[in-house]
Amino acid sequence: MIRAKLWFRCAAMHDPVTPMVVQPALVGWEAKKRRVDLTIERAFNGEELVKRMKGWVTTDPIKVTEVVKKYGRLKVLDDRELVIEFDKKDDLEALERELAETFGGEVDIEPIKK
Repeated sequence: MIRAKLWFRCAAMHDPVTPMVVQPALVGWEAKKRRVDLTIERAFNGEELVKRMKGWVTTDPIKVTEVVKKYGRLKVLDDRELVIEFDKKDDLEALERELAETFGGEVDIEPIKK
């Protein structure tokens, strides 16, 4: 298995940025007729995390996920770090080319060394 980090350009500073989970989402309920003290903590999956970048980066994150899913899987490792997993090195190289063609340097990937 091959892994790579996904980098976007920050809309404000134009630096390469990648989303990461700092704290899992805390979900609770509001009941109409009683108090519900139940909450659950749940980390985002890779696609959910990327979608939350909308407005913070220079590209449309939904379009980025559509391109990425052709070649690999978005995944959050250790409930924190966003990566793309590939089955073959050819898929990583094909994704690099398509990201460059489609987003013109606004999105790129960086292979992770084992």
